[in-house]
Amino acid sequence: MSQEQMERLTTLLPDWLETSRLHTSQGKVASYIPELAKSSQDALGIFIADSQGKVISAGDCGIPFTMQSISKVFTLILALMDHGEEAVFFNVGKEPTGDDFDSMIKLELVEPGIPFNPLINAGAITVSSLISGENPQEKSERVLQFFRKLAANDKIDYNLAVYESETESGHLNRSLAYFLKQNGIIKDPVDDVLEVYFRHCSIEVNCADLARMALVLAFDGVDPCSGEELIPRRYVQIAKTFMITCGMYNASGEFAIDVGLPAKSGVSGGILTMVPGQYGIGLVGPSLNKRGNSIAGVHLLERLSKEFDWSLF
Repeated sequence: MSQEQMERLTTLLPDWLETSRLHTSQGKVASYIPELAKSSQDALGIFIADSQGKVISAGDCGIPFTMQSISKVFTLILALMDHGEEAVFFNVGKEPTGDDFDSMIKLELVEPGIPFNPLINAGAITVSSLISGENPQEKSERVLQFFRKLAANDKIDYNLAVYESETESGHLNRSLAYFLKQNGIIKDPVDDVLEVYFRHCSIEVNCADLARMALVLAFDGVDPCSGEELIPRRYVQIAKTFMITCGMYNASGEFAIDVGLPAKSGVSGGILTMVPGQYGIGLVGPSLNKRGNSIAGVHLLERLSKEFDWSLF
């Protein structure tokens, strides 16, 4: 991060964030997972990190939140590291759906019934079944340790209240999993697969953790702070492509046009994004638009991308 850009960001970001915060009143906090309904609607925070250890933050970036669908990016990467591309994409496709993230429609209409991509719920449930381990506990522990390594924070853990809330209320996810089981897409018992899935969605982070994980992706799998390769470059390439095409649910095309960065959102209001080769960015804003993305977060990222010419396109 150049000194000039550092100074501009430091000066402008707090005011821009407060302008974006005004948009929180136009959205709603997710309530279909009861524990998420407790989130503050007007919260908004952002954390930006570069390869030299420089950071800029503004707003409520210290509040904890669960990763939800953001975790799908990293479980996909872990499954690829465990089994390789051929095995993973035998079970899940590579295309956007244009449907809601929890829709079952395409599973029923399209042969052979595999999920369209790894970032919709059916795809992420399938990917969760591909994580190596003898049982759900071992698989979940591998996921947690992988996330801790990427975030350089060994204190990251599950939010058990959210995990239990997801387990108790996840009837549609359970339906998706049974459909996948019926079609032979997942082999393990449904409850075992869903335990892994619900657990990784309930891993609790803050914006700094997301920014650090994003920074590894921004540098093609290498932790720029240590120089260690944590992820093979090819798998980062795959993950970032899915983030562009599917990462913001069925608003991914709109986000690509307006912001132009690889990103993944979650219904807790988190957004992980990056400027490749430059920055990792973590954001939280629990008030969601109709597509399930942070309404104020998207507004803030669009302004930042246009002001600093971050779009890849």
